[in-house]
Amino acid sequence: MNVMITGAAGGLGRALANECGRRGYNLFLTDINEDGLLCIKRGLERQFDVVVATAVCDLTNAESVDKMLDMIDQHGICFDMLLNIAGLDFEGIFMERDREKLVKIVLLNSAAALRITHAAINRRRSGKPFSIVFVSSLASMFPMPLKATYAASKRFLLDFATSLRQELKRKGVSVLTLCPGGMVTTQETMSSIKAQGFWGSITTNPLESIAHNTIDRVLAGKSIYIPGILNRTLSFFGKIIPRSWVAAMIYWRWNKVQSRY
Repeated sequence: MNVMITGAAGGLGRALANECGRRGYNLFLTDINEDGLLCIKRGLERQFDVVVATAVCDLTNAESVDKMLDMIDQHGICFDMLLNIAGLDFEGIFMERDREKLVKIVLLNSAAALRITHAAINRRRSGKPFSIVFVSSLASMFPMPLKATYAASKRFLLDFATSLRQELKRKGVSVLTLCPGGMVTTQETMSSIKAQGFWGSITTNPLESIAHNTIDRVLAGKSIYIPGILNRTLSFFGKIIPRSWVAAMIYWRWNKVQSRY
């Protein structure tokens, strides 16, 4: 099986690359972090008997993506699975954030995932099933003051993936949306989880178990995966409580969290 992973040098990307390598899948890894890509490539080749190819790419730049796709086509690579992992999360008061950083959240979380998905489906292995994973977020289930742009970009992925699954299921394409709570991926997210105290810790799940369960579920044809019983409970209440109430409660909570940074 040939698997393409975006954002492969990040925490979840690395965990999923390791999980796929453990299963004997060949990997095409891309990230903007060249050193991180080379590091994980060496580690995977040392641990597992798999082929690992890498490409440095800025997924928010169409020319950079086209250059990577040209390389894929020159080598005749076809895929059986796409893991859309690349993403950004900047927290804070909307008007206190840099405008272009906010725009980049949408460009990477939403537009880049759409661009890569379209390209990967056109490069699927002929006559074989094809699987896609979108990494949304538990935040996609709620209106999120102080994380408004991030949550909205992840909501796009959730709705897009749900629609695409229906559209492509007769063509042998399975689409899974992963909606995790907190994940220990960067120093910034670790600080955020710590600042949330008890609620931050109990809504956080280990990367390794998320990676393992994600691959199991997409291969089983599941449509959505929300890691953790508490997170699934929160998503249920988010559907039945008026959204204006949810926004008010989240703003009250996150406003308190912001003061702990």
